[in-house]
Amino acid sequence: MSADFTAVITGASKGIGADLAGRLLARGYRVINLSRGPAEFSHDRLENMSVDLLDSAAVTEAAAAIAARHEVTHVIHNAGLVWPKLVEEAQPADITGLAQLHLGAALSLVQAALPAMKARRFGRILFNGSRAALGVPTRTAYSASKAGMIGMARTWALELAPHGITVNVVAPGPIQTDNFWGIVPKGSAREAELAKRIPVGRLGTVEDVSNAFLFFCDPASGFVTGQTLYVCGGASVGSMSL
Repeated sequence: MSADFTAVITGASKGIGADLAGRLLARGYRVINLSRGPAEFSHDRLENMSVDLLDSAAVTEAAAAIAARHEVTHVIHNAGLVWPKLVEEAQPADITGLAQLHLGAALSLVQAALPAMKARRFGRILFNGSRAALGVPTRTAYSASKAGMIGMARTWALELAPHGITVNVVAPGPIQTDNFWGIVPKGSAREAELAKRIPVGRLGTVEDVSNAFLFFCDPASGFVTGQTLYVCGGASVGSMSL
């Protein structure tokens, strides 16, 4: 790949985002990490920007600063929070907060990057969605905002296709990350039982998800847009709950 590519990745400090950032750096990309804390590794082409993605004004300011310094070619909105609650306990503020994090932050970042992408007639916009968009207990705000990603990505795909810009969603199932272990205790019987219920017989890894992102990032994948790829070991075919 070429160092002429600049990828903005939200939440590249750890987990899926960190793995993807490392693999893009290895391919010659410049990577800008937007998260509350810096990445757990360093690289001469890695830039860390501290920002609270729940703060719309802060995201808009960070997006403008990046666009002023870099010609962004890839926007990868990976950061996310779950906030699990039963419907009786869910609050409207949960929906508002996760809508900003999962949707509003992406809008601000993409709007700032679009002039350069359009001028270049190339761009890749990617969302880290979730199998939970299909429904999972305790996910009122999370599943709603993740489902919203799919609709927003399909709309943007139609609007931006004439400019050489693709928009796609990678929708993971249960992946071994801190978010997952925050709900299902690491090494627990519950974790083992969940793995057994997945058709392929195991939980996903961050590398499984990064593989899908790398496909969509590739300039050779320009004929694929508006799609949602479930990386879930077959869990999207049937029903399951955490």
